[in-house]
Amino acid sequence: MKRIALMLMLSLTFFWGCKKEEAAAPSPPQQQQQTATAAPGGGATSEATPATLPPSSSTEPSLVSFSAGALIVQKPQEYGGGWEAINLLDENPSTGWETPKGVTGNQVTVIELPERTILKRLEFDTAQVEEDQRAAKDVDVEVSDSGPSSGFLKIASVSLQERADRQQFAVSAEVPGRWVRLTAKNNHGSPDYTEIMDFRGYGVQLTHTPFPDVSGTYETSYNKMHLLQQGTSVTGCYEYNGGLLTGGLEGRIMKITWTEDEGRKRGPAVMVFSADGRSLFGLWWHEGSEKSQAGHWDGPKVSATVGSCPHWKGVGTEQQIAEDLEKLGRSRVYGINFDTDSDRIKEESKPTLDKIVALLKAEPGWKLTIEGHTDSTASAEYNQRLSERRAAAVSSYLAAAGIDGSRLSSVGYGATRPVATNDTPLGRAQNRRVELAKN
Repeated sequence: MKRIALMLMLSLTFFWGCKKEEAAAPSPPQQQQQTATAAPGGGATSEATPATLPPSSSTEPSLVSFSAGALIVQKPQEYGGGWEAINLLDENPSTGWETPKGVTGNQVTVIELPERTILKRLEFDTAQVEEDQRAAKDVDVEVSDSGPSSGFLKIASVSLQERADRQQFAVSAEVPGRWVRLTAKNNHGSPDYTEIMDFRGYGVQLTHTPFPDVSGTYETSYNKMHLLQQGTSVTGCYEYNGGLLTGGLEGRIMKITWTEDEGRKRGPAVMVFSADGRSLFGLWWHEGSEKSQAGHWDGPKVSATVGSCPHWKGVGTEQQIAEDLEKLGRSRVYGINFDTDSDRIKEESKPTLDKIVALLKAEPGWKLTIEGHTDSTASAEYNQRLSERRAAAVSSYLAAAGIDGSRLSSVGYGATRPVATNDTPLGRAQNRRVELAKN
């Protein structure tokens, strides 16, 4: 029945074209619901060393993930219809990659990492493959520092269990590089399909390269998108259904909130820019349904000119925050980034803060409360203190820039006011934020 459903979904997607609110989400696999977790390194070959692995952590960031800025630059053969290779990187064990019927072995995927990286531990999910025997079994993992088609050195050969999530394997060699190649050599016996639900990699990112300004016009899955970057903040529009977007940048990763129909429809999206800045590749979700990917949002950059939409005239960060405060009484700001587990504001975020300073100088009667919000990865007490310190750091910056301290107050809410699920990296990224409230 799943195959029929997938074909129907493909037909409907073609019929409806690029209607964003009606784009079909990948259908969750209809298989037995298994929750068994593999013992660390279960089923590994002699190259893996499970005894040395640290305990699995669902909050440690995968460096081989879409939310970290990784992109697939060479695809294996794909079944399609919600079973594309990009699902290997979405950190969702219920969505995955599957081969076309009759293709079961020697499938190669090449992943470009955002920065030069050393991987130390690998992780695979196969618990929610659609049927028995379809899970990939023997997989080689290689890393290259030369390019996507040469210079690969093997860091692991693993043998996966048939139905288990979080199967962990230590690498046999720590090789620095920018490209990761997976070769799924076979499966557990199915003559029809091979599947992997998720692949993650943990280690150390060696470089942190500044990324050029992304401002310009992109021809995307949902018509033209116009982006205006100011510091680490991004505002813009897209020419479909009154689409507006606001968000922030960390390297070449853009995390935004999109709205349509004058705010009646909204949701988060994560977009990764190619290394040359000429394309963007995105995944988007509906607010409240972040566990079910709604669709892809991709396209090339066609002009360095920002341009505009009928419903958006190139409004920058300062104007957007002002409009939000005037109309809604508050504004969610994603362009303020902090060092990990710290209240130290990153240098890249200061242009965004300077826009808030300019706004407050232009509106001398306004008073603001700066709110700090975290995700739920630490204890409630730790999150509360961290959110308070971060809100206070923003308030201190504004005061040092000339804003009277009597106009400013700060408060931390920890993880008590999430705007998305804390079960996924995307949701956690949306929950880590600063909000401004007009008093």
